[in-house]
Amino acid sequence: MTALLGFATIGLFTVLVMTHRISAVAGLILIPIVFALLGGFGPEIGGMMVSGIIQTAPTAVMLVFAMLYFMLMYECGLFEPFINRILAVVGDDPVRIVMGTAILVIITSLDGDGASAVLITITSMFPIYRRVGINPLIMALLLGLINPVLNWLPWGGPAARAAISLNVELTDIVTPMLPAMFLTLGATLVFAYILGRSERRRLLAEATMVVGEGGELESRQKPRKVIKPKNFWFNLPLTIGLMVSLALGIMPLPALIMVGFAVAATVNFPNVKAQQDVLKPHANTAIMLVTLILAAGSFTGVLTESGMVEAMANSLIAVVPESWGPHFGFITALLSIPLLVLLSTDSFFLGVLPILGQTGAAYGVPPEVIARAGLIGMPCHSLSPLIAPIYFVATLLRTDIGSMQRFAWPWTLALSLLAMVAAAVTGAIYSV
Repeated sequence: MTALLGFATIGLFTVLVMTHRISAVAGLILIPIVFALLGGFGPEIGGMMVSGIIQTAPTAVMLVFAMLYFMLMYECGLFEPFINRILAVVGDDPVRIVMGTAILVIITSLDGDGASAVLITITSMFPIYRRVGINPLIMALLLGLINPVLNWLPWGGPAARAAISLNVELTDIVTPMLPAMFLTLGATLVFAYILGRSERRRLLAEATMVVGEGGELESRQKPRKVIKPKNFWFNLPLTIGLMVSLALGIMPLPALIMVGFAVAATVNFPNVKAQQDVLKPHANTAIMLVTLILAAGSFTGVLTESGMVEAMANSLIAVVPESWGPHFGFITALLSIPLLVLLSTDSFFLGVLPILGQTGAAYGVPPEVIARAGLIGMPCHSLSPLIAPIYFVATLLRTDIGSMQRFAWPWTLALSLLAMVAAAVTGAIYSV
């Protein structure tokens, strides 16, 4: 019963948000309350919500100040030289722009920090997409495909959690997965090429042209707003230092990004009125981001504290026929796709993966195989309504998660299945 309530909560939320029947904020708050009441958790709902909100509050603080910091850097023209260099290379060709975006996401995701990859990619590429008319959801898709795959690396987090939960060496997980990782990243570049070709055809078909003087065609496309760099040689070292500090974890991330923002705002706009004028246009974006993340915390709190999360995981594991036991590496890879949509990375890798490991061990499947298989569903995790990054990306792109999910689901699911095939072919999850 509890598992059914959990599936119904996530299913109804996904359907209503993707069909625009309810806003994400309202759905995150109201839908779990309804099903928690049906489950008899009425008196405990408030505490469950607050528990989840407390868990996500530091993330909300970190992301909103990070967003304001990079928006401030954009207003100061920090990214202008890089945007101009990218434009010089890719021009106005959608194929080159989308392929360039994919390569940029790979580079910025190598440090394992998804937030910096999102901020750098969207801040630098969004003006180009807007100028050329390319669908910005492609950026969200590429971030959701590439960043989770690079999180298979030792410093990305999921692999380390899998190693801890199954008590295996990290190198025994990561090294055999490297061939599959490279093949999967290659698939993302193929996807980027296909998407770029599709956008090129669409833009050519939809281009509205007018006949100018002399009979020449003129585009109605508006030129990109060019910002003159300000305090470039202060802002560049500050931003690089902030990124390095975030990667090294020299202090808690929310505190670090708050300090960086305060320094940047004070140095670039010492006049308080000028500072307010620069930040005011971004206030609605910041407020929406905070409300979404805190609402997601409430949603997660109700599902977790009510036991729905654990019940859903156990029910999915229970449907595996015993005859499939020797192939439990493949089963784990398949289960990781829905489970990583329904669960946080901690819940899956530290809570569910040990259960899968014990089950696999009973059939003679080594724990390192189970650990590798658990990484397969990470691309689909990027579309989970339970995680903050999806709301962060949606806010920066001025879109909604329903539109992002509708656009990304076929590509994301296809990549996870391709990753599973690549891991099987290269022997990473094959054990019989």
